[in-house]
Amino acid sequence: MKKLLGYKIQATDGDLGEVQDLYFDDAAWVTRYLVVDTGSWLAGREVLISPVGAGKPDWATSAVLVSLTKAQVETSPAIEAAKPVSRQYEEKLSQHYGWPVY
Repeated sequence: MKKLLGYKIQATDGDLGEVQDLYFDDAAWVTRYLVVDTGSWLAGREVLISPVGAGKPDWATSAVLVSLTKAQVETSPAIEAAKPVSRQYEEKLSQHYGWPVY
């Protein structure tokens, strides 16, 4: 999964940014979120994208297509930096994006 660091994340209507980090659930041994740095598009803001909404990585172009629009990402709940992702925050993300709650 570390191969995804630096990969471009592409929404259905344009580029979102690059994978900066991965949030891993060590109890279930799964990647829960891709941490995406939006760069200059949203003034350096980071957003969380669930692998549920992501397609398979395109190894040739170093990109991942996600089934989200830029507007959905722009209005997503802000990340609380340096804190673990709370269950409440995960529920907000699930509601916002329409992802299933695990």
